[in-house]
Amino acid sequence: GKVYANIWQQDRIAIIQPDSGEITGWIDLSELRHRLVPAPQDVEGLGAYGKAVANGIAYDEAEDRLFVTGKNWPRLFEIRLRN
Repeated sequence: GKVYANIWQQDRIAIIQPDSGEITGWIDLSELRHRLVPAPQDVEGLGAYGKAVANGIAYDEAEDRLFVTGKNWPRLFEIRLRN
């Protein structure tokens, strides 16, 4: 019942209440960068569109978990949210 949205060029996700548009929480992905080996590289010649930024979110309702990744990231992460 919530919307999860990447914040452009930031390592965080906004949790949004769809009926009001209110941001009700944040997911900080900055710690994941330390686990990216090799480190993601920006793509030359594409400006902001070539940045190695967080940009992929998928929710698995059956297991109540999120998968996150990013543009040019070499890994996919499974994360679980704490209430």
